Amino acid sequence: MPRLALYALVVCLLATTAAVVAFVRGEIWLGVVWVLLAGLSSNMAWYYQRRAKAAGRAGAS
Repeated sequence: MPRLALYALVVCLLATTAAVVAFVRGEIWLGVVWVLLAGLSSNMAWYYQRRAKAAGRAGAS
């Protein structure tokens, strides 16, 4: 797994945890912000993983 994809995945997991904590404490708007950040970082992880696969396939040809 590429390093940037791994970092984005870690941020996604931490943001998800922070969202759960915010919702449990009753801070709805802060929880929504954390959920949005988790979504963004998961998309970044997917993008970097896919880009690395495409680069690997292009290099193998």
